Amino acid sequence: MKPDNYIYSSRDFGETIATLDIARPDRPLIHKDVTGTKNKANQGFTEDRKHPVHIVDLPSRAVSVSIGGILGGGRTRKHRHTYETIIYILKGKGYSIVEGVRADWEAGDAVLVPRWNWHQHFNLSETEYAEYLGAENAPMLQNLGLALREEAEKW
Repeated sequence: MKPDNYIYSSRDFGETIATLDIARPDRPLIHKDVTGTKNKANQGFTEDRKHPVHIVDLPSRAVSVSIGGILGGGRTRKHRHTYETIIYILKGKGYSIVEGVRADWEAGDAVLVPRWNWHQHFNLSETEYAEYLGAENAPMLQNLGLALREEAEKW
């Protein structure tokens, strides 16, 4: 058996295991009050993204979830990343521009942001908050060393 910190290479292909041990993270399997003020995972993230984002802080190694929003008349920064994102609209009405293609959305709709596509999201209401749930495969790519994110200089 190889130690936990062993890094496999191509010569180890024949040593691929046939079974898995049950793995349960040391951290809790629940994150209470995700959108509350005590969510330490959000510190600095909302300010950096220029719109409210509440990170669901769970020990998943493959997928991540966040609850975000766009203030009335607001928009997100234009950016792209190597991970895919599915955005489910919880409330509000707006549109996304994904690699130059406009996708109009409202509560109950879902939008796919493919990998490495420039995109930006806009709230059409001047007064009402738009809210969404975002699901991404970022942790999986981060663990593989393949997750990149780039912000546009002008947005």
